[in-house]
Amino acid sequence: MEKKIAVLGSTGSIGRQTLDVVESLGSNYRIVALTAGSNDCLMAEQVRQFRPELAVLNDPQAAERLKQAVHGTGCTIAAGESGQLQAATWPEADLVVMAQVGFSGFGPLVAALNEGKVIALANKESLVIGGSILKQEGLLDRERILPVDSEHSAIWQCLGGAAKEDIARIFLTASGGPFYGWEKNELNKVTPAQALKHPNWQMGNKITIDSATMMNKGLEVIEAKWLFDLELEQIEVIVHRQSIIHSMVEYIDGSVIAQLGVPDMRLPIQYALTYPEREKRRVERYNPFGKQLDFYPPDLDNFPCLALAYRAAKQGGTMPAVLNGANEIAVARFIEKTLSFTAIPEVIEQVMDSHDKIDKPGIEEVISADKWSRRRAAEVIDENREG
Repeated sequence: MEKKIAVLGSTGSIGRQTLDVVESLGSNYRIVALTAGSNDCLMAEQVRQFRPELAVLNDPQAAERLKQAVHGTGCTIAAGESGQLQAATWPEADLVVMAQVGFSGFGPLVAALNEGKVIALANKESLVIGGSILKQEGLLDRERILPVDSEHSAIWQCLGGAAKEDIARIFLTASGGPFYGWEKNELNKVTPAQALKHPNWQMGNKITIDSATMMNKGLEVIEAKWLFDLELEQIEVIVHRQSIIHSMVEYIDGSVIAQLGVPDMRLPIQYALTYPEREKRRVERYNPFGKQLDFYPPDLDNFPCLALAYRAAKQGGTMPAVLNGANEIAVARFIEKTLSFTAIPEVIEQVMDSHDKIDKPGIEEVISADKWSRRRAAEVIDENREG
């Protein structure tokens, strides 16, 4: 039976790998909708290769160029937020892959869930900022939200159909990024080029920087809380430098079940696309012989972003949205070389400290908190530079 797939964020790292997996799976999997930001050249290539019914770019001018480039393919071209929502709710799509980066994925996720779509979720920020809202609205349907992050896919696979009361805790593994073991005086000198060289994974720029600061693991903690209905005290982060064990689940009887595999995002992507079936492997097979697996506690002193994420999750309300918005601005400024690596958590903390939290926000209040945090983060950065 043919499975029809919409990919939101198709020109990014996860989006491109998703299309690679779809191509390898054969004719039973078909792309019906694609969305991206402004990369009309790559989108044109994807349209010509996969022949979707709909293609969307956020940038209207880029969408117009795309329209000219793919004339005659029969693909409908749309632009902007309305186009993204159209793709998220495309009637033909059986599965919607959410591969966007950052806050932009929240609106399409809500729309897709309201439409009854099954979601392959790679956009962790949507649950970070809006997990409580999705729960309040009855949209946090764990049968329809399939995790794509390697760690959450591992937990999902280890849990199977386990009852919530049987789970003692989960071990959420972290590579530690390229700088684990470095001291503050060394981290002060880190450049964007260094931070973008992840030892194990090939990812987009923003998530790679988040991995280097450990913020990515903090966001994943919050995502895991909502995905698996866990208390924060049940989520323990451990540094596993080899990135072979993708996460573990400990049950109340003391049994620990782990999911292992080579560090390749195509594995969790393929499982989400083919679920509940499994297809033959199309990536390197894991060879356990001669391999050493090590585990260490996270270094919260030199990588405080993880602690800030736990704090935001405990405070709840609009604080996770503020954490995420401030982080996105700080990371962008670091990549632009106008903010140091160690200043990223300092900016986030200052923004969080100055926020008047709303305990039970609606969607508009979360959106407002996100916008406020971005403005405030920019102000903090500029104030610190002037000072």
